[in-house]
Amino acid sequence: MIPRNLESELKQMFKEYPIVTITGPRQSGKTTLARHSFPKLAYVNLEKPDVRLMAQSDPNSFLEKYKNGAIFDEIQRVPTLLSYIQVLVDEQNKEGQFILTGSNQLTMIENVAQSLAGRTAILKLLPFSINELSKVSIEYKDTNNYLYKGGFPRIYDKKQNPTKAYRNYLETYIEKDLRQVLNIKDLDLFQRFMKMVAARVGQLLNATSIGNELGVSNHTVKHWLSVLETTFIIFKITPYFNNFNKRIVKSPKIYFVDPGLATYLLGINDLNQLSRDPLRGQLFENLVVLEFIKHQFNKGLDHNLYFFRDNTGNEVDLIFTNSSYLFPVEIKSSSTYSPQFCKTIKLLQKWGGERVKEGTIVYSGDEEISSLDNCSVINFRNIHKFFHQRLFPSP
Repeated sequence: MIPRNLESELKQMFKEYPIVTITGPRQSGKTTLARHSFPKLAYVNLEKPDVRLMAQSDPNSFLEKYKNGAIFDEIQRVPTLLSYIQVLVDEQNKEGQFILTGSNQLTMIENVAQSLAGRTAILKLLPFSINELSKVSIEYKDTNNYLYKGGFPRIYDKKQNPTKAYRNYLETYIEKDLRQVLNIKDLDLFQRFMKMVAARVGQLLNATSIGNELGVSNHTVKHWLSVLETTFIIFKITPYFNNFNKRIVKSPKIYFVDPGLATYLLGINDLNQLSRDPLRGQLFENLVVLEFIKHQFNKGLDHNLYFFRDNTGNEVDLIFTNSSYLFPVEIKSSSTYSPQFCKTIKLLQKWGGERVKEGTIVYSGDEEISSLDNCSVINFRNIHKFFHQRLFPSP
């Protein structure tokens, strides 16, 4: 197993709460992480029909077997079990009893929030980060490998062909998740919709434009986007609203939970094709944004990420908020640094004054600069430096 950065946070939360809930995309490694972190806990797979039937028909007798704790995998399959778990943990009144995992964010979080409020920590596990891969010496000189392969564990564990792996992943997603939360009669139309969303990765969301191309209503597009978000296919970054006295856009930007999935949906089947694709820059941006998010999620924190764009086109790809300060980040797929990369960061620093701290350029080149004209420059593989140098510098 490739060690997961979330493991230390998971173990710490298990000492502080009676229940820890792990959410995330299908096949992101939730079960492996839970079982590796707590090998002595009983493991219960609620995807199995016979196990699920026992939990549904007689939950009290079912839980009687697990008074010493257990890992309940895919808990969203038996949401009624949560109320019985609540009673059990209240009776025992101790920390470190159950680990719950689930892939459907909407169903999971709503049910957990209603039944286990105050009794569970909620952690999110995304596919492998670049940092996790590098710790076991999986590194690529060609940046395109990270975009093509993505981070899903099975691609590395089973040495799968990424194109075939993502095709099968989407088939599983449509069959298991999509049919549960959405009654779509025309699955081909929905697959076209997903490909159109991939073509807009890293761009401002325009639901009307997507609807017009598909021939469906604006309401339908927003509903489908919500489904993609709640089933861990996409996520949104919202614009930062400020008092810079600038007219700013209000639409969010769309990214995929895994760049390999977006690459597949764009019809890219090999590294040479990826090198020439006009959306390669946006895919690289997706990769980098994910690294920031994974770093925060692995600490058990919200990502605190925004972007800035005004109506004249001035844009800063990411704004990381910490207390009352803003840390601007520009993402460039180029392997050669240019002073122009800092242009919009300087504008933001001018508008925001002391609130806007030193900017960071994340690019694919090897040269790194600690500070240059109120900007630092780092390679995308070293995003952890942003947190160490910008947010938590050594005394």
